[in-house]
Amino acid sequence: MEDDYWISRWKQGEIGFHQDEVNPYLRQYWDTLHIAHGDKVFVPLCGKSRDMIWLHEQGHAVLGIELSEFAVHTFFKENDLVPQHVIRGQFNHYETDGITILHGNFFELGQADLKDVRAVYDRASMVALPPEMRKRYVHHLATILPSATKILLITFDYPQSEMAGPPYAVSPEEVQALYHDHAEIQLLAKLDVLEQNQRFRERGLSRIQEAIFLLTLR
Repeated sequence: MEDDYWISRWKQGEIGFHQDEVNPYLRQYWDTLHIAHGDKVFVPLCGKSRDMIWLHEQGHAVLGIELSEFAVHTFFKENDLVPQHVIRGQFNHYETDGITILHGNFFELGQADLKDVRAVYDRASMVALPPEMRKRYVHHLATILPSATKILLITFDYPQSEMAGPPYAVSPEEVQALYHDHAEIQLLAKLDVLEQNQRFRERGLSRIQEAIFLLTLR
């Protein structure tokens, strides 16, 4: 999967993965992370997610990274925010009071970029990546984050043969395998959600489950 793939999807409006409302699992399970008011939250592959607004409203500094500059501009425009634009190192920084989005490639992030992060919200990153990239993603994320960082992870699981991703199917067993060497893993919930997702029924899926995890990096 090349960078141009995602950049093209954003420009063409092919963003079925985007949610217009704040994710209900974020609202329900965020307090299980027990992070302090003011702590910084990292949102990888953030797009224009309104979840960042919600996190900021809870009193957190928010740091996102996004490959599509179009998505970054759209986030600030749709939320009536005017960011400052500065270039630091290899990233374009778009900053408002409490929310910063880096325009660039996730895999170019280093430890210095995330040194103040205390939590991660991953609703759209893991499931956006094909199988061959997920192991690299988890290894890189675990390498650049401070120890003891908490991660709220949301995944989909469905018969991959019934639908081409993204979003890709990521089973609880794969999450266990990928994060086993990096984190303590707690499955908070696993829910059958096919009935509530008409667009997935229309695409022919016979089942779909969402799983919510709390991960604590070692």
